[in-house]
Amino acid sequence: MCNLAGADPVLGAMIVNESGSNDPRNPAEGASTAVSSPAPAVAERWQDRLREVTLMMKELSEQTEPQLMVSAYRNRIRNLYPASSFVAISRRDLEAPRFRVTRASIWERDVNPWEEKASLPVYDRGMLHDLLYAGEPAYMPDVSIDPDDPAGEFLAGMRSFVAIPAYDDGIAKNMVVMGRDEPGAFDAEELPDMVWRTNLFGRATHTLVLKRELDKAYERVDRELQTVAQIQRSLLPAELPNIDRLDIAAHYETSERAGGDYYDVFPLAGGRWGFLIADVCGHGTPAAVLMAITHALAHTAPDKCMAPANLLGYVNNRLSKRYTDNGTFVTAFYGVFDPADRTFVYSSAGHNPPRVKRCSDGSMFILNRAQSVPLGIMEGVEFTEATAELIPGDQVVLYTDGITEAFNDDDKIYDVRRLDAVRANCGSDARALIASVLDSGDEFTAGRPADDDRTLVVLKVS
Repeated sequence: MCNLAGADPVLGAMIVNESGSNDPRNPAEGASTAVSSPAPAVAERWQDRLREVTLMMKELSEQTEPQLMVSAYRNRIRNLYPASSFVAISRRDLEAPRFRVTRASIWERDVNPWEEKASLPVYDRGMLHDLLYAGEPAYMPDVSIDPDDPAGEFLAGMRSFVAIPAYDDGIAKNMVVMGRDEPGAFDAEELPDMVWRTNLFGRATHTLVLKRELDKAYERVDRELQTVAQIQRSLLPAELPNIDRLDIAAHYETSERAGGDYYDVFPLAGGRWGFLIADVCGHGTPAAVLMAITHALAHTAPDKCMAPANLLGYVNNRLSKRYTDNGTFVTAFYGVFDPADRTFVYSSAGHNPPRVKRCSDGSMFILNRAQSVPLGIMEGVEFTEATAELIPGDQVVLYTDGITEAFNDDDKIYDVRRLDAVRANCGSDARALIASVLDSGDEFTAGRPADDDRTLVVLKVS
C-alpha cells in the first residue's frame, strides 16, 4: 500500500514513488529510482484545445440533469486528459474512514450515483482511502497497487496516476483518480489545470443537484398547496341561492395557491339571508388555515339567527382566545338582508365598508355606520349594528382590499374611485357588474400578477 502522508510544498501536490517515499529527491535505500519529472505531453495546437473546451462548455450549458452533465463532461475531458482507467470516489455523507466508489471505468454501464447510492461499494482503507482523506492533489509517476488493496480492482494494471480532489466547505469530499498503464504517462504541468477544472465542474454539478432537489421540493409543496386550495374552495358556497328581490353574484380569486379571503351566504329564518365577507391578514397557507377556522366558527355558532353584531362577537372571542395570539387578525363584514322590507342590517369588524350605488338618483354611499376593530385582536369587543334601507335598483358591492389596492407597474393604486366609476351602468345585472370590475382591474394592472386575494360579492336589489 502507498504511504500518502506527505506533500511537496513546492508543487502543492503529492509526488509518490513506488517505494512509498513522498520525496523523489531522497529515495529510501534499496528502492527503485523515482521518476521526478513527467513525460512530455503530446504536442497539441492551442486552437485544437480551445475548440475542445468550447464544445465542452456548450454541451454542459445544455444539460439540466446532473447525470447527463457528468457524462458529457467525462466524454470531453478524455480528449484533453487521456487515461486508461479512472475511478471517482466520495466521502460525502459518510463517517471517516469510509468512502464510496461512485463511478469507475471498469463498470459496464454508466451508474447514476444520486439514484443508486445505496448499492455502490463502500471501503474504509487502501490507496484510494489514503488519497481521499489526505485531501490533496497527487501526481504518482510510478506506483504499483498492492494486490491486497480492497479497491485495487478499479485501477488494476495501472502504473502512473493523478488524483484530483473536489472540495466542498474546504474539505475534499470527492476525488477522481486517473491511471495509465505505463510509468510517467501524465504531464505534471497539467495537474493545476486539472484541479481547477474539476473543482469548477464539481461546483456546477453540485449546484445542479441542489437545483433538482429544490425543484422536487417545490413540486411536493405545490401539490400540497393545490390540495389546500381545493379544500379551501370547498368551504365556499358551491352555488349561490335564488333570493327573492335580490340578484347576487360572487367572484373569488387567490393571489397564491391558497389564500385568506372568505365569503359565505347563510339562509336564516323568516326568509332572511346573511352575507359574510372576510379577509385574513396575510397570504398563502397560514391565511388559508385561519380562513378555514373562521368558516368553522361561523358555521358552528349556537344560534343560526344571531344578529350581525352577535355573530361577529362570537367569532371574535373564539379567534382571540385560541387562534390569533401570534398577531394575526381577520377583517369581516356581516349583513342580513330581509326581502320583505328590503332592509340590510349589518356590522363590520374593520372591513372595507360595502359601497352602494343608488340607481334611482345616481348617488353613492357606503355602509360604514357600524365599524369596529378586526376579529382576533382581543376578546370581549362589543360590536355595533346599523340598518340600511335599500330600494329597487340599488347595487351593493362587498369586496376585499385586493380589489381596490391592486397596483400597476407605475405603483399607482386602483382605489375605490375606479370601482365606483365602473358601476355607473345601472342596466347591468350582478354578474355583469362583477365582470366589469374585473375587466377594469385587469386593464389597470396591465397583466401584473395580483399582489393580494380578490373577492367580490355583488347584491342588486330588484
